[in-house]
Amino acid sequence: MNRKDQQRIDPSKIKKVLLIRLRRIGDVILTTPAVSALRKAFPSALISYIVEEPYKELVEGNPCLNNVYVLKKKQNSKDFLKFIRQIRKEKVDVVIDFHSGPRASLITLFSGAKLKIGYRIKYRNFIYDVKLSRSSERGPIHSVENHINLVKALGISVDPSFPVSVPEAKKEEAEKVEKIIRENEFKGHSIITIHISAGNEFRDWGADNWIQMTNLLAQQPEVRIVLVGAEEDKKAEEEILKKSKAAILSLVGRLNLRELREVISHSSLFVGPDSGPMHIAATTSTPIVALFGPTLPANFAPWKAKATLIEKNLDCRPCKQRTCIHDDFRCLKTIKPEEVYAACLHFI
Repeated sequence: MNRKDQQRIDPSKIKKVLLIRLRRIGDVILTTPAVSALRKAFPSALISYIVEEPYKELVEGNPCLNNVYVLKKKQNSKDFLKFIRQIRKEKVDVVIDFHSGPRASLITLFSGAKLKIGYRIKYRNFIYDVKLSRSSERGPIHSVENHINLVKALGISVDPSFPVSVPEAKKEEAEKVEKIIRENEFKGHSIITIHISAGNEFRDWGADNWIQMTNLLAQQPEVRIVLVGAEEDKKAEEEILKKSKAAILSLVGRLNLRELREVISHSSLFVGPDSGPMHIAATTSTPIVALFGPTLPANFAPWKAKATLIEKNLDCRPCKQRTCIHDDFRCLKTIKPEEVYAACLHFI
């Protein structure tokens, strides 16, 4: 921070803080160490968090938060202005925008906060009183560290050692998972939870690779395989179940985010691409084998987790995941099932 920014901040006057992180699972989870650090620094402050509707389960019940505001993923201008008015009534002292996307920056701009902190983004820099870069001349910065740096911008000392977190499953959610384990006679076996997709083709390893992978895992008699994924992964699920020779339980499209965490926490291993579920796995003590394609572990590795990361050192990595210059997604597709299986054997 420059001298002007330092003079603007008086931590003793901070009573209300608003945090913003829109979009996806991993994005929200990677803010939670910063949330914990903020609560430790301001134990009596009122801390609120704005999240989009599909991902509210990731923060509702977080003991570090007083309020969670849920923003609809799509809404008209009238409803958005109504939401802004609701935020302005809170009269917050500080907004920390962990996102700095178009809607998040608009909320920040019209929040009425005395101090606005966010990332340095072209055409939106004027919105923030304090703005930090996501990158460094020294090399890549992990997303968690970037978020913690925004908290540090309040002029306080911050403990960077906090883990990522997701609220515990509700009683009925935990009982649902226990029932699944009991009815499928998983007790005493090694449950391997496999996330079969990652939301886009750049991080999709492909059904054929997962079929080979499940067949390899089936060689281990103590292993029980569980597939997880979203509703849009049903096509891949169907192909895997049809062609794999392994005995598989599929929970694709059958779990909410807290239930997914509960399943992973009962597992001996989580396997999947760099994705939201991988970051959910990092909130548990379950080891992880993660496949990295267009993204770099230096930015998005599972935070403070016991993990083996598999990647290919290609000149085209990282990419913005808009166009594959080779048209074959080789960064991920050239990872062989045998490589992933060998990594799994260390944890089984």
